[in-house]
Amino acid sequence: MVTWECGGFSLWSVFGAQLICTLGGDFAYRSDGTKKDPLKIKSMSWGAEGYHLWVISGCGSQNTEIEPEPKSIVKQPGILLFQFIKSALTINPCMSNQEQVLLQGEDRLYLNCGEASQTQNPRSSSVHYKPSSLAEGGFESQSLSTLLGHRHWHVVQISSTYLETNWPIRFSAIDKLGQNIAVVGKFGFAHYSLLTKKWKLFGNITQEQNMIVTGGLAWWNDFIVLACYNISDRQEELRVYLRTSNLDNAFAHITKAQAETLLLSVFRDMVVVFRADCSICLYSIEKKSEGPNTTAGIQVLQEVSMSRYIPHPFLVVSVTLTSVSTENGITLKMPQQARDAESIMLNLAGQLIMMQRDRSGPQIREKDSNPNQRKLLPFCPPVVLAQSVENVWTTCRANKQKRHLLEALWLSCGGAGMKVWLPLFPRDHRKPHSFLSQRIMLPFHINIYPLAVLFEDALVLGAVNDTVLYDSLYTRSSAREQLEVLFPFCVVERTSQIYLHHILRQLLVRNLGEQALLLAQSCSALPYFPHVLELMLHEVLEEEATSREPIPDPLLPTVAKFITEFPLFLQTVVHCARKTEYALWNYLFAAVGNPKDLFEECLMAQDLDTAASYLIILQNMEVPAVSRQHATLLFNTALEQGKWDLCRHMIRFLKAIGSGESETPPSTPTAQEPSSSGGFEFFRNRSISLSQSADNVPASKFSLQKTLSMPSGPSGKRWSKDSDCAENMYIDMMLWRHARRLLEEVRLKDLGCFAAQLGFELISWLCKERARAARVDNFVIALKRLHKDFLWPLPIIPASSLSSPFKNGKLRTGSASLCQVGEQLLKSQSADRFLNLEIDAGLSNVQRSQSWLSNIGPTHHEIDTASSQGPQMQDAFLSPLSNRGDECSIGSATDLTESSSMVDGDWTVVDESFSTLSLTQSELEHISMELASKGPHKSQVQLRYLLHIFMEAGCLDWCIVIGLILRESSIINQILVIIQTTEVDGEMLQNIKTGLHAVDRWASADCPGYKPFLNIIKPQLQKLSEITEEQVHPEAFQPVTVGKTPEQTSPRAEESRSSSGHGSIPQGEVGGSGMVSGKEENTTRAEEEETFQDGTYDCCVS
Repeated sequence: MVTWECGGFSLWSVFGAQLICTLGGDFAYRSDGTKKDPLKIKSMSWGAEGYHLWVISGCGSQNTEIEPEPKSIVKQPGILLFQFIKSALTINPCMSNQEQVLLQGEDRLYLNCGEASQTQNPRSSSVHYKPSSLAEGGFESQSLSTLLGHRHWHVVQISSTYLETNWPIRFSAIDKLGQNIAVVGKFGFAHYSLLTKKWKLFGNITQEQNMIVTGGLAWWNDFIVLACYNISDRQEELRVYLRTSNLDNAFAHITKAQAETLLLSVFRDMVVVFRADCSICLYSIEKKSEGPNTTAGIQVLQEVSMSRYIPHPFLVVSVTLTSVSTENGITLKMPQQARDAESIMLNLAGQLIMMQRDRSGPQIREKDSNPNQRKLLPFCPPVVLAQSVENVWTTCRANKQKRHLLEALWLSCGGAGMKVWLPLFPRDHRKPHSFLSQRIMLPFHINIYPLAVLFEDALVLGAVNDTVLYDSLYTRSSAREQLEVLFPFCVVERTSQIYLHHILRQLLVRNLGEQALLLAQSCSALPYFPHVLELMLHEVLEEEATSREPIPDPLLPTVAKFITEFPLFLQTVVHCARKTEYALWNYLFAAVGNPKDLFEECLMAQDLDTAASYLIILQNMEVPAVSRQHATLLFNTALEQGKWDLCRHMIRFLKAIGSGESETPPSTPTAQEPSSSGGFEFFRNRSISLSQSADNVPASKFSLQKTLSMPSGPSGKRWSKDSDCAENMYIDMMLWRHARRLLEEVRLKDLGCFAAQLGFELISWLCKERARAARVDNFVIALKRLHKDFLWPLPIIPASSLSSPFKNGKLRTGSASLCQVGEQLLKSQSADRFLNLEIDAGLSNVQRSQSWLSNIGPTHHEIDTASSQGPQMQDAFLSPLSNRGDECSIGSATDLTESSSMVDGDWTVVDESFSTLSLTQSELEHISMELASKGPHKSQVQLRYLLHIFMEAGCLDWCIVIGLILRESSIINQILVIIQTTEVDGEMLQNIKTGLHAVDRWASADCPGYKPFLNIIKPQLQKLSEITEEQVHPEAFQPVTVGKTPEQTSPRAEESRSSSGHGSIPQGEVGGSGMVSGKEENTTRAEEEETFQDGTYDCCVS
């Protein structure tokens, strides 16, 4: 403990590690701006068991001031009492082979394992005082997340019944599973279950008061092993108690000892004790079942005298039995020798002494009568491994994948940091060279004081004590501070730190890259392994790039080459660069490679997120042309893969590059990126607006806005600058090209996601591409692709259709009403679903500036000519359902719960005969088959959304395709209304007619399930043929006009589309098209119409 004359105090470990310092809170400023008067200590003394520090405080600098209230001035020095908690390893070092952090106070315990139901392995603690000051008796702690347990301390209050006569707590231990705790006070002991939340005490108080634990205690499976002194018998004993039985000496196994036991530790099935006569005794422990009671037997194995090496027994801090030796297990003759290679680690006043088994052979004693002793080899003379050692951690677990970490010895050396005695293994178990060491001691520094080492997880756990300003008690207006306010307020927080990158770096410094690679590969599955590589690269870069002196042998190229061995190389480099100053980037990329090459590697590996991070590097290190070129490559790749968040960031990035350039951008991007622009020229007019504010785009991990200057203001003002216009045109050009490619490949689902995610104004673009990319070239291929993409099943005719009342479009029963029922069923489903189009698809906010549906209402009666119903509107008639065995009404069969659609006049009336019409079992099977042939609800919503989009854009051929998939005659009726009320391109009408003929031929040959629906819409198809002929004949005698509309003045390299069948069709306004000879057109259409009408159809209406 150290105090200063001007105030404050600090606590340090034996070998110089700082544990607590109150200067941060003593000289802090309050919320009102005044400075706190620090606490000055004149004298101090430790209390019992190190839990208390008695302090006599001196007078502060403000004590001499005259106060208006003399009663509030304390002129006499005050006595303060600091309360501390400490690690269990301070007095019970056997906890070093576990992985929990266990802190003990005078009446409570603090655990990091959280709930007892945790599935992780237990974690260890460390030997060292961990102080925590308590202000007004209240303890407050905060914690950092670790891999283990709850984020807060788990506080266990020790039983008050036990503390009444046994205060304070002297020893504590936790089992490997972190579910049970044992504590030792003045007399006896008690244990606590974290599962049941109950304490178990001695039933006989005399037995408890008759034993004093002297050498600590440890857990072995479900048993508690402790060394104690029997007061009544005046005998040193070694006792074993079963956790599940009552605490009574009758259920304990007691072994007498020759001398007082000072230290105790458990290793596998062995117990090692250090006694006051400077001797070490090894015991074997095994579980025994004697009748209903289960006990553990202890037997002496070996005794080793250490009086020659230990000047005084109380200088021994810890004794541990481990499997660590100078041999790494490969050079041993037998595999089981690796398990039996126990070594004794003795911490003698900071000197770590190791005694290994002597395997030379002649020293084995064969004449001993005890057969157990014949198996144990004697120990070699001790060897000093390290100095200034405070704590030692080892484990008895084995893991072939992580042998480096589990077979290592971990040391805490106070102010010198930590050390690890690491084994070295040859690659592929080759025979090691005789001149190479099999172990190496590597020092490294960490920022916390270690309390536990997680071996497989490559983590160090600790607890940090921080002093904070606490002035809530200072409520009086006087300048004289109360003594309570001067009292330091300390907070103990849990923390952890990764140490793997320190070890890898030390191995690389010593030219042990092969060992470093083996170690890193064994830990590559850890979730924070990428952070390990990043830390190592960052630390080496910071040290070497900021060094004032030249470095003769820089380590950064070696580290860069080492990281390239892992697939995380690209990600590690860019993350390190993003967290490093720009001035160090040249030094970094001189070692790891050109950032342009690394960016291209990311694209080849399809790692678009990492490639986006490299764009930030390129923007700062390269000219804007290079940044735009690479951003375009990434943007196109992200569009193709559907990375919509990344696409939005790329749009902002490309706009920021243009707005941040000092020179005027070129008129065409082909000079800068010939591979991605495709020779496009900028359009003079735009059809869509894609500008977005940086605030409207959700933040992501790329955080492009940190280094980019975002354009601000509404989208309508961006045309004020030519550079903004050029950049937006360039972005629109790429978006249009991608949309065109999606349509050409019949990827309507991807097209819908693309438009919805990026705010692409699909309707405006489709209006321009109606006669080009938005034209359906092959109805059959489009139909098949939509069925596949939207998981929509193809319609089928059930096997029972042979017995169906429908055959070749005629009723075999002679009843015409049932045929009407089948048609009405399809039409009612069509109308009922179309009613909910806007509700399901969320189309209430869609602009309808050029609505093709606005004329449907007034002319809705024209559809009735193709329907079986009359044109007059009648009132709907509802009748109760009849229950007559297996018969049911048409209402129950179709589940019609809503009125007819306003765009479908086919079933506006439900006649009374329908409500009483009975259906047979076969007919119900047909109806259920039709209902089950629909696709998922989500696909249905998406198809109806696309139907609305295409209808608004006037792409009637796509509307026909979607109507065929949904098998709704109402859609065909809508198209007829549009054709009749508006001027539709004759080329489109001819394309629709040709496509429907192709679908009919395909249905006849490969998909007969479509035949019933085609038979139902046959009147509409005939009407379509008549309309086509009417539009062709009047224009047959008109001169052929070969010209271009204003929209065709925007040349594009991809407009030719030589690979497509319709690439040469010019773009025109609605109602205008390039016409062919009227006579040839009429002849061709008449022949097609005759073929279409004369064909016979197998009608099977379900």
